[in-house]
Amino acid sequence: MTSHQQLQNTHGLIQLERQADLEQYRQKVLLRSLQQRTREGVTWYPVRLKRDYIGTGERIIVELDRTNHLDQPHSFQSGKLVSVFCNASGKPEKEHVSGVVNYVSDNTLVVTLNGDDLPAWIDDGMLGVDVMFDEMTYKEMEHALKVVMKAEDNRLAELREILLGEPTSGLQDASSRLQINNQQSLTSNLLNESQNLALNKIMNTPDVAFIHGPPGTGKTTTLVQAILATVKIESQVLVSTPSNAAIDLLVEKLSDQGSNVVRIGHPARVTEQTLSKTLDARIATHPSFPELRAQRKKLEQLKGMASKYKRNFGHHEREQRRLMKEEVKSLKSDADMLEFYIVNDLLNNAQVICCTLVGSSHPVLRGRKFKTVFIDEAAQALEPACWIPILKSGRVILAGDHCQLPPTIKSIEAAKNGLARTLFEKGIEKHPDLATMLRIQYRMHQDIMKFSSHYFYNDQLIAHPSVKNARLRPHQTPLEFIDTAGCGYSEAQDPETLSRFNQEEAHLLIQLVEKLVEEIGPEEWMEQSVTMGIITPYRAQVDHLHKLAESSVVLEPLHKLITINTVDAFQGQERDVIAISFVRSNEAGEVGFLSDIRRTNVAMTRARKKLIMVGDSATLGSHPFYVKLLEYVQKNDFYRSAYEIRQ
Repeated sequence: MTSHQQLQNTHGLIQLERQADLEQYRQKVLLRSLQQRTREGVTWYPVRLKRDYIGTGERIIVELDRTNHLDQPHSFQSGKLVSVFCNASGKPEKEHVSGVVNYVSDNTLVVTLNGDDLPAWIDDGMLGVDVMFDEMTYKEMEHALKVVMKAEDNRLAELREILLGEPTSGLQDASSRLQINNQQSLTSNLLNESQNLALNKIMNTPDVAFIHGPPGTGKTTTLVQAILATVKIESQVLVSTPSNAAIDLLVEKLSDQGSNVVRIGHPARVTEQTLSKTLDARIATHPSFPELRAQRKKLEQLKGMASKYKRNFGHHEREQRRLMKEEVKSLKSDADMLEFYIVNDLLNNAQVICCTLVGSSHPVLRGRKFKTVFIDEAAQALEPACWIPILKSGRVILAGDHCQLPPTIKSIEAAKNGLARTLFEKGIEKHPDLATMLRIQYRMHQDIMKFSSHYFYNDQLIAHPSVKNARLRPHQTPLEFIDTAGCGYSEAQDPETLSRFNQEEAHLLIQLVEKLVEEIGPEEWMEQSVTMGIITPYRAQVDHLHKLAESSVVLEPLHKLITINTVDAFQGQERDVIAISFVRSNEAGEVGFLSDIRRTNVAMTRARKKLIMVGDSATLGSHPFYVKLLEYVQKNDFYRSAYEIRQ
């Protein structure tokens, strides 16, 4: 297909995805009663207003406590768009105000409201919170695709053809850029050989370059050095990622290197560590902000005075009100101009502007152009979202790993028809000469690394000497596969969520990690702050494992060092010990969700010193990937039958 045909196809697929997402929202929220929504965790009702206060950027924040269904799993998380509502009026149309979740802790929800004032009904009681559908993300992606399709005889059209069109060499016009860069060293002492190769590739491409970063190979470190080197030449760059968590990590790393960073985005979606770098926070510390605050205060006072006049008043009062309204208008204009000056002053002087992919469409960036955009975690980003920051840029650097988790897609049809294929994946396949794979990994024991390196990375990964033989204890096996075949451990399905779980396998896994803790010694485990991740692909199994761990006499005292979650939640993280429950065990040999082997690659490569895998070889063996995995563990004496442990 031509580039235009590909984009047209992608446009249709993103509309399918929007429909699937909206339908899920309708089924979960719009078509359910308040009681059903509350029971299913997409609504908290009733909630109690604990407190309200003014947060970063003069925004109103409310803290809400859930008063029933306290143990109910829910859909609320940081960055989610929500609606805070009140049922006290008795009207069919409830009072409501939208907002963004700052964070959720146990049964407390902290929300930044989208509005200048606290709603008058907030103290009336009968408050609740609904999860909302994020329409804006789809609008921005569709708009970006249309702009890219229409582009002709400009830089955007060139980038479109390089990434999607007929094969061309992205380095063919590099001579002018090389003359600039040859004036400085392209080798960083902070980087290893393959990382420096990536740095050179980035600095010497006029168009597009790719950093392929397998687990633990220092992709973020390499990217940060490349951004800093580019800033020296171009003064300012745009850095973007698909998620708030990923961009906040880069903000933190770049700030630590002394770079002047401005983070564009809603303060509620930003981590505590990077809050001071947000545009809202930077505005509040600008030298001209006291003047702006004084203008706004005077503006509010005048608006209050003007509204006190009643309808039945004489000529004098009418004239006074007219003069006040004119003064309000003039003050507002002055305040807007001053705020515009402050924002532009901050952005013009920033070396790095950071935002999510969709966040790059923020009004404050409208009309701004950048010589280079860096897109991290590009292998997890939907293609239409990547085009949003590319619209503003003349050169594109994409970093990621298409052998790890793909983008989250709700429409099975859209995923099958190509939406799951990212711009990173397309580009790296089309232009392998523009890509550099990082080869030295600093995370895993070599035996944990080897299978992943062989299957996904052509045996090209090398364990750094600092981790090559790192174990919890000398002579302890770094990897174990516990086979439950023939034990009668059958999977089951939650009738409501349709998620899978395997009770017997969960009990066995908890038993294994308890034994490991006892071998090391709980006191020594705590003294050395040994971290553990218990991972499973299925949410229902996560819930079951949580209950078992909480009731474990051995594990409960270590709960701060133990994380239990789905594979997706562990992307980008690492732990000293990783224990995986594969769950699937059935006579039909169906592996379902596990057939996306990239998910298993992520799970296995989170471990530093010890990896424990529990699964049914009879079921897993129906898939060629797991056949190879079983061959690897058997060949290297990492295989054990669950029968040995049960006896």
